[in-house]
Formats: sequence, C-alpha cells, structure tokens
Amino acid sequence: MKCCDAISIRTCHEIEGAFCDYLASQYGKPVLLTGPVLPKPLPTPSEDRWAQWLSGFKPVALKPPTGAATIEEALPEGSKRGVGGRGVVHGGWVPQPSILSHPSVGCFVSHCGFGSMWESLTSDPQIVLVPELPDQILNTRLLAEVLKVAVEIEKEDNGLVFKGELVQSRQISDG
Repeated sequence: MKCCDAISIRTCHEIEGAFCDYLASQYGKPVLLTGPVLPKPLPTPSEDRWAQWLSGFKPVALKPPTGAATIEEALPEGSKRGVGGRGVVHGGWVPQPSILSHPSVGCFVSHCGFGSMWESLTSDPQIVLVPELPDQILNTRLLAEVLKVAVEIEKEDNGLVFKGELVQSRQISDG
C-alpha cells in the first residue's frame, strides 16, 4: 500500500469510518469508499419452496463440512427428524436477502461473513452472531461491540453452541 496513489475499500463511512480515517492517516493516502453493492431484496422469494417454508418456519441453512458430500450425510443420526416440520435443512444456495426481508423471520443467526453481514444490516430481523473464521470475528466485533446492532454467542470450550445460548442471546437482543 506504500506504493499506491490511493486506497479503495468496499465499505461506507457510517460503518467503518474510524478505521478508514486511521488508514488514511497512517499511509498518507486518500481512502476511497465504494460502499457495499446490495441488490434490493424481492418482496418474496421467487421459488414456491421458499415462499411456502416462510409462511411459518424459521431458517436452518447449512453447507456440508469437509469429508461429507451432502448435509444429510454430515448430520448426526436423528438431526433431520429433530428439525421436523419446524424448519428446512438445505445445503445449496438460498435467496437470503429475500428470506431476511420476510415478516416471519424475527432473528437471523449468522456466521457474519462479509455478504451476510451487509444483508443482515439491510433487513429487520435481530442479528445473533456465531463467527468461525478471523474475518468473521472482526465483522462480529464491528456489529456487536462498535455498532451495537447484534449479539455474539459465547461458545463452549469445544466450539459448540447450544440452544440455551441462542435463546439467551435472542432475549438480550430483544432488549
């Protein structure tokens, strides 16, 4: 960055202004903010499957872990039965902005990846964060500690999160 004429970051001053100002002062370069590029969510998902699901259920969307070909293969025995008629286990792409904008979604449990972070900020559900990777941890600190628009879940020493922590975090975010 010492050899460039300017620094460009995909963010906005309202979210990361202090960080951008710090970079500008440290490098003596202008910091150009491009802002997030977010599509306007559709009023309802276009696929009948998601519209039907949203009429009364809350989301559970996962991708298979390393070593498993599908979500179903990776789940412990009985997990899919445990979700029952209360949710959907889906390993593919979902129209997340549309799902988050649906009135039946009251809480979004997120890993706080960059895309999900912006999508959650442009939707109404309360945000509960469970970060895994370093960038997700930084995003989580920004949303939970700096902007105070989300709540982070405390994980057990083994890295697991239990239902009680999710319920407690939801109650905290309700105020």
